[in-house]
Amino acid sequence: MGNSGSTSSSSDPRRISSSGRSFNHGNSSASRPAYGQAQPSSRYYQSYGDEVTEEEPRYHSPPRQQPKKKLNRRPSMKYNFIGDNYRSVEEVQQALLHAGLESSNLIVGIDFTKSNEWTGKQSFGGRSLHAIGSEANPYEKALSIIGRTLSAFDDDNEIPCFGFGDATTHDKHVFSFNSDHSPCEGFEGALARYRTIVPHLRLAGPTSFAPIINAAVDIVEESGGQYHILIIIADGQVTRSVDVAVGQMSPQEVATVDAIVNASQYPLSIVLVGVGDGPWDMMKQFDDNLPTRTFDNFQFVNFTQLMSRNLPAPQKEANFALAALMEIPEQYKAIQEQSMLSTTVGSSPGVKPLLPPPKVLQMDGHPGAQQSRHAPSYSGYQNQGHSSAPPVPTSRDYPVRPPPNAYSQYEYSGYYNSNPPSAPAASSYPSSRTPDVDANFDCPVCLTDRKDMAFNCGHQTCRQCANSLSNCPICRETITQRIRLY
Repeated sequence: MGNSGSTSSSSDPRRISSSGRSFNHGNSSASRPAYGQAQPSSRYYQSYGDEVTEEEPRYHSPPRQQPKKKLNRRPSMKYNFIGDNYRSVEEVQQALLHAGLESSNLIVGIDFTKSNEWTGKQSFGGRSLHAIGSEANPYEKALSIIGRTLSAFDDDNEIPCFGFGDATTHDKHVFSFNSDHSPCEGFEGALARYRTIVPHLRLAGPTSFAPIINAAVDIVEESGGQYHILIIIADGQVTRSVDVAVGQMSPQEVATVDAIVNASQYPLSIVLVGVGDGPWDMMKQFDDNLPTRTFDNFQFVNFTQLMSRNLPAPQKEANFALAALMEIPEQYKAIQEQSMLSTTVGSSPGVKPLLPPPKVLQMDGHPGAQQSRHAPSYSGYQNQGHSSAPPVPTSRDYPVRPPPNAYSQYEYSGYYNSNPPSAPAASSYPSSRTPDVDANFDCPVCLTDRKDMAFNCGHQTCRQCANSLSNCPICRETITQRIRLY
């Protein structure tokens, strides 16, 4: 897989990174330096009750049943790294036509995590990346450019659109843009619906791309193996808290890697578009060091970097579209050679999208605004044996804004830049609530819910975050006791 500025040839299965190291995408652990060290336990924690109980990983695929026709989907070195081989959007479009791609199905996922409120400090004038106004925000711009490029390949003009990372989905679920779970009518419809729902969302976190990837895999499986392109637009990389030791991965990283690897068994291309200030170092590690997949199905594009170049606007837009779609022709060829089209694997993650958040349902006048928010089905999910999603814990409606030390939790993790952008200034807070008050009562991990769980060391977090921690995120002391606060 190549970055937007890569010039590597797809004929060479070995890739040279910017540091001069070569990465062989084989099966040996030595070929994956970023993930070849000790891995964290695959345990996830159920945090909806009073007790802390272990459960199976939510986003690991269930044991696969043998399909009627045995599919030979072995990892292919030929397509384990796909280079950037085109110089214009027209060349990409012609290559897609030459490969036999006359139509494609698009899926869109939008990141609604809390960091969107301050990761536009440098790239978007200090405004929230989801700010709706006279000027299109980065999400709107990226959607518009991709829409103009791919519209020629979208026959039905129906695009399933989902959100993730808000206060109702966190890192576990996705929600449908529309209350009836219907797709949006083209990118114009997607943009219109996006503008409508954004003011009614409460940004939260943490960040994981596993839910949206697994939801896309389910759509592909239910379609009978039709080719799809998943466009994820996000402001940051997968969450990694200070509780994660060096050489290990966070639960969100584990789930995301597993989802990408599992998705390589399906006719699905994944394009992650990074908006805002970043950082994006983990996405670059994903670029080089993902475990062996059936084919290179993941492409990261730095939207901010491409659009900040001193070039005419049409040329910048063309460069972005080219970077986002450059690997699609070779990915489609790999999918054809692996005989993935028009076949089903036999099982899928079983991710059912939720209804939109309550305030969106109220705005729509939806009768289910006060009822369960889980979708009974989506595009034929019924009677397929998919597991039902667990109930979502009710989130209290607290104001959404980062405290002054919003980045302090990452200070020693080596995950963020040493000089990260600061959170919004104190003047941006209502006079009735000061930043100091928020810092005292908001969870220091998710920055969203109130502190309601204390540890033996005396420090506090919210209960949901507490259930997944083994060391205090403040003092690093081993947690031996959890006390629920009322």
